[in-house]
Amino acid sequence: MQSGSEEQEWREDCAPRRVLEIFSTKWTSMILHTLHALHGGQARTGVLQRSLPGISKKMLVQTLREMEASGLIERHVESVVPPAVRYSLTPLGRRFVDLVDLVYDWGRKNGDALDEMRARASSRRSTSRA
Repeated sequence: MQSGSEEQEWREDCAPRRVLEIFSTKWTSMILHTLHALHGGQARTGVLQRSLPGISKKMLVQTLREMEASGLIERHVESVVPPAVRYSLTPLGRRFVDLVDLVYDWGRKNGDALDEMRARASSRRSTSRA
């Protein structure tokens, strides 16, 4: 959108806001990236949790359910004892991986800019600089 865009272009269901919903929960983009980059598009729950330091099992399961409901991933229950659950990217999920990769690549290339930002009160990043 260009500056000076009509206000109705920023309605609640506009495309930019819908895209940003993916990043409103940090784990959604991280799960998409992890499934794609580390696990070839599919992984079991335990493997995903070990691949995502800092995520609780509760948050992982909650985020996976939301992603499944939105069509980004599919859940497959394997008929083994005990039952194993595997998640895989859907074609839709694969389309969003490109966007996530762009953002992650930008972050890697612009770490200095991220370091210059002041930490938000909710951030886990240390506020002191070395």
